[in-house]
Order: sequence, then structure tokens, then C-alpha cells
Amino acid sequence: MDWLAPYYSWIKALHVMAVLAWMAGLFYLPRLFVYHAERAKVGSELDLTFQVMETKLLRVIMNPAMMTAWGCGLLMVSMGGLDFNAVWGWAKLVAVLAMTGAHIWMAARCRDFAEGRNTRFGRTYRIANEVPTLLMVVAVVAVIVRPF
Repeated sequence: MDWLAPYYSWIKALHVMAVLAWMAGLFYLPRLFVYHAERAKVGSELDLTFQVMETKLLRVIMNPAMMTAWGCGLLMVSMGGLDFNAVWGWAKLVAVLAMTGAHIWMAARCRDFAEGRNTRFGRTYRIANEVPTLLMVVAVVAVIVRPF
């Protein structure tokens, strides 16, 4: 991986941009789910509009951003960019794995809406909307402050 060393800053910049796009989607998709669950009847025009918005957000923005964030992150880890001898490195990894889990959960909810079988209320999605924020705080503090 030595040949990548001159590009580390570029990889890191791409990683930050991808994480920003991914986090924006993780913040916005559950908010769409709240309105979808509370205001759209299955099969209505509003239901179909929400489905298009949710699917495009997931497939066009969130999935590529997550894959890019993971790819760049793994490249940086392979170049020594994460210290697994310190707790902060593990905290960052756990936060990223949990964000990925949240992403997968949201993708499943997107499918539920698309198939007309959502069983959750707006309150569930309001709570889900807070999870990425908490995980982001853990990841950022772990990497920037490194308190542990």
C-alpha cells in the first residue's frame, strides 16, 4: 500500500465527502418515512411520490456514498489511519458498523413501503431519525478528540 501514501489526503477528502453525503441521507430518509407513514395511504399518489423520493435517496445517494465511505475508510485503515491499539479506533469502528446497520434497517423499511406493508408508526421513524446523530457524535469525537 506504499504506492497509495502520496494520495492519502485525497482519499481522506473523498472519505469525508462520502460520509457527509451518507449522513445526510441517514438523517433525511427516516424523516421521509415519518411523513410517509403519517400522511400517505397505500396506493395513493402521495404514497407513490414518497416511494420515488425514498428509493432515489437510497439508491442514488446513500448506497454509493456508503460504499465510497467504506472503500476510502478501508484504504486509510490499510495505510495505518486507524489505531486499533487505542479504544478510540474501536469506538469509531463500532459507530460505523452501527451506521451501516441503521442503513440496512432503513433500506428494509424502504422495501416495506414499496410493497405496501409498512407496519410502523411515525414515532418509530422519529426515534430512528436520532440514531445516526448519536452514532456520528461517537465517530467524530473518537477520531478528532480521541478521549480514550
